[in-house]
Amino acid sequence: MAQLTLNTTFDATDVLAFRAKLKADRERMGLNNITINDIVLYAVSRTVLNHKDCNAHFYDDKIVYFKNANIGMAVDTPRGLLVPTVFHANKMSLNELAQTTKALGASAQEGTISPDLLQGGTITVSNLGTMGIESFTPVINPPQTCILGVDTIMDKVRVVDGEIKAYKAIGLSLTFDHRALDGAPAARFLKELVKNLEN
Repeated sequence: MAQLTLNTTFDATDVLAFRAKLKADRERMGLNNITINDIVLYAVSRTVLNHKDCNAHFYDDKIVYFKNANIGMAVDTPRGLLVPTVFHANKMSLNELAQTTKALGASAQEGTISPDLLQGGTITVSNLGTMGIESFTPVINPPQTCILGVDTIMDKVRVVDGEIKAYKAIGLSLTFDHRALDGAPAARFLKELVKNLEN
C-alpha cells in the first residue's frame, strides 16, 4: 500500500464552546456525554459522503464505493487496538452517535464486543489527542482507503487586523492510499472537514 499523510489544523474555538454548552445543559436536555471525538465523528460522517474516494474499499482490481458512512473508531484495549464500527453514522443524530460510541467503546474494553461490529468500516477515525500527540501517521485498515487521526488541542496565534490573537486549534492527520486516490481529492475532503468543524 502507498500510504501518504496530510496534516492540518482547524480553529476549535466554536467546537469547544459548543461542547461546553452541551455539557452544561446535558441533564436538562437528556443528552449523553458528548465528546470532541463524537463531534469529529459526526462531522466526518456528513463530510465524507461528498468525497466518494475517501469512503471506499480498494482492491487490486476494483474500488467499491459506499452510500453510507460506516465509521471505524480506534479503541485502545487491554488486548490491543480494536476498531468497532459505527454503522450508518451519517443517519444518526449527535446524541445517538455519542450513545453508540460509548456502548461500542465499553464492549471493546470489556472484550464482549461481537466480531460483526469489528468489520465493515468504510473510513476510520483514530484519536490520540488526549495523549498530547500533536501529529501522527495513522495506519490504514485495508481495504479502506483513508483513516483520520485526531490530534491534541494546541494554542496557536494568527494576525487579525494587525494584532496577534491566540486561539485553540486541533490537528487532523489524514492518511490515504495513493493507489486509490490522489493527494488533491484527499486534501479536498480534509479542507471541507475543517470548514465544517469550524462552523
